[in-house]
Amino acid sequence: MKVLVINAGSSSLKYQLYNMTDESVLASGRVERIGMDSSIVTHEPAGKPETRDVSEILDHVTAVKRVIDMLVHSAHGVLKSMDEIDAVGHRIVHGGEAFKSSVIVTPEVKLEIKRLFDLAPLHNPAHMMGINAVEANMPGVPQVVVFDTAFHQSMPETSYLYPIPKVLYRRHKIRRYGFHGTSHSYVSDKAARFLNKPLQSLKMVTCHIGNGASCAAIMDGKSFDTSMGMTPLEGLMMGTRSGDIDPAIVPFVMNKEELTLNEVNSMLNKHSGMQAISGISSDMREVEDAMAAGDSNAKLAFDMYIYRLKKYIGAYAAAMNGIDVLIFTAGVGENSSELRKAVCDGITFLGIELDEALNAERKKTARDISTPQSRVKVLVVPTNEELLIARDTFKLVNV
Repeated sequence: MKVLVINAGSSSLKYQLYNMTDESVLASGRVERIGMDSSIVTHEPAGKPETRDVSEILDHVTAVKRVIDMLVHSAHGVLKSMDEIDAVGHRIVHGGEAFKSSVIVTPEVKLEIKRLFDLAPLHNPAHMMGINAVEANMPGVPQVVVFDTAFHQSMPETSYLYPIPKVLYRRHKIRRYGFHGTSHSYVSDKAARFLNKPLQSLKMVTCHIGNGASCAAIMDGKSFDTSMGMTPLEGLMMGTRSGDIDPAIVPFVMNKEELTLNEVNSMLNKHSGMQAISGISSDMREVEDAMAAGDSNAKLAFDMYIYRLKKYIGAYAAAMNGIDVLIFTAGVGENSSELRKAVCDGITFLGIELDEALNAERKKTARDISTPQSRVKVLVVPTNEELLIARDTFKLVNV
């Protein structure tokens, strides 16, 4: 069985085609600048050279058609015909309270996703365009939607409710939803398999550290708490997002700087975090290079980033009354040995002992970077959200 995984943005579309017999990637790629006459299609077929094409792609329907054309192309395709694609899986950022797991797309599911547009106005409408584009190009092919928020629907009320008038929750569903759920789910399961222990027996803190970043407390194999909230702005300091701040700052700054709601929202989401404090970049690699060269602002940004990450790990260890496994994943978590060392050196009270030689190694597989004496296992687990989407799609279509 072959599953096509699609992650549609407002002006872009990423894809991977899986052979579910062995979960191998047959091809992957992306369509950029949708809506322009200079759209870029980059196609990477397994075992063949990458191809790149620039042409006019004005909408997502055309973008999906171009993806299919690439997949069945006589020279750089990997399929004989579109009929070999058995199902399509989509990443959907926000599932609200309606979706606690992945589901097959139906008219009712599409209607509910539309109702959630207010909770994810930048993402869910784009995802819907991806679903509709597949329907237009591949009528009759089953589609599955996998939600970033679904994994966190197991959180108890003590974790997901905010201490504000409860009528706001009843009327507008204002609560913590959490994100990166596919990643937290994938790496926690992978870690349990790596350690050869039942997932339900482990207390874990998973750290998805990329340009966007979140932590999750996982207990009994379920999300118990997570750092992102109603939106992905809450929680850790990130590349361009502020993370946790005093909410009174918002009206204060709006008044003092005469900012509109959209302007302050843009400031907190796009012009804060690592970029704002370092004055250099939102990219951890560039910040670490500048810090090594003696830049004091880069060092401050790095230190603030580590400090806030340590606070969340410590808080979640307290919330679960212990921790067995600490996991680093995503772009920064998987690749920055300096970040992992700085975090672990600051939370040794938990019984963490880092093996610096293992931490310095660069591998693309799950690995233990703690010493044999460490009471907490510290793992680096490469995430694979697309594979989790493909697996959920495969399971639901084959029920």
